[in-house]
Amino acid sequence: MVVNVQRLKGKIVEKENTQECVADAMGMNRTTFYRKMKNGGNGFTVGDIHKMITCIPLTKEEAIDIFFNQ
Repeated sequence: MVVNVQRLKGKIVEKENTQECVADAMGMNRTTFYRKMKNGGNGFTVGDIHKMITCIPLTKEEAIDIFFNQ
């Protein structure tokens, strides 16, 4: 899966959130979250993506653009 990490980071900031808060809300260790982000989003599961969509929050269109466009 190809994740547009830069767009994801931008949306996190735009929605007045932080990567730390997103990781915490997902129940994920912050270090694990940062590692997955640094690795281009590789390793995020469908469940992780669903949690991010909910906690950031992202619209359907934003989620498709970030997680499913190549």
